[in-house]
Amino acid sequence: MNDVARLAGVSIKTVSRVVNDEAGVHPGTAERVLAAIEQLGFRSNVGARNLRRGSSTGTVGLILEDVANPFYSLLTRAVEEVARHHGRLVLTGSSDAEPARERDLALEFCARRVDGLLIVPTGLRHGYLVPEMRAGTPVVLLDRPAGDVVADTVLVDNIGGTAEAVRHLASFGHRRVAFLGDSPDIYTAVERLRGFREGCARAGLHYDEELVVMGPHDERSVAAALRRVLDGPNPATAVVSGNNRMTVYAVRALAHRPDRPALVGFDDFELADLLDPPVTVVAHDSAALGRAAAELLFGRLGGDSAPPRRVVLPVRLVPRGSGEVGLS
Repeated sequence: MNDVARLAGVSIKTVSRVVNDEAGVHPGTAERVLAAIEQLGFRSNVGARNLRRGSSTGTVGLILEDVANPFYSLLTRAVEEVARHHGRLVLTGSSDAEPARERDLALEFCARRVDGLLIVPTGLRHGYLVPEMRAGTPVVLLDRPAGDVVADTVLVDNIGGTAEAVRHLASFGHRRVAFLGDSPDIYTAVERLRGFREGCARAGLHYDEELVVMGPHDERSVAAALRRVLDGPNPATAVVSGNNRMTVYAVRALAHRPDRPALVGFDDFELADLLDPPVTVVAHDSAALGRAAAELLFGRLGGDSAPPRRVVLPVRLVPRGSGEVGLS
């Protein structure tokens, strides 16, 4: 700032007024200051300035499981749009589903004085957030709740969506329906398994533990799980997959089978409608999830002191062909 003042021939106070867009500076003087700023490549330290003022740092933190997953990419973009509307930037990090990494990211963001946190929580222990929340940092949880912290939470209807998938398959005559789920220590995986069981009960289907395979899953383990449920003496004729990654793995594993089962995946994914056959999915709007959580957060930053909210967003079944394979 000293260099800018010297080049423009003004006081440091005048430079400060121009940088902070304050009144009382002659337009010609402001132009000289701005020209000096451009020539020197000066950038003000917004964080330091805001800390001195005791005000917003202009940032919020967003912690996801994996920003490379298209589900989280759309969610992130929605959060950014809401943040931009409120004049904030978003700092983003991937926890890789590791509780320790999530904790490190959250505490690092808080050390950088973010105005609030949006977290897709991993595991069941989030007590580390309590001191930050007591200090005034609002926290909103997305996609799954924390195990031991009460905070605003935005979810999707995992149980209802999976139950609808089973009902849909049963309507085409399927009585042996398998379920491929994610790791049983993940909230969404457990909820979708509950929905699968409820769907079986509502449709009058026998719930068979032999047709349920829980993760974590990769391409090889999904292929093995499908062989297990499809090649036995009493095989499944239909499959419900618990998330978009597993559905993609399942499509690959089933590509060359002559006896392909009916398939319904939870979560939509890019090009699902262009495959052969197109993939039937239980779809939910990840962008809506991000927007709802971000609006909750900025409501808290705006002074909303109501008790913590739990918002559950709807899902819908999108029939495209893979889940409409009936029994002859």
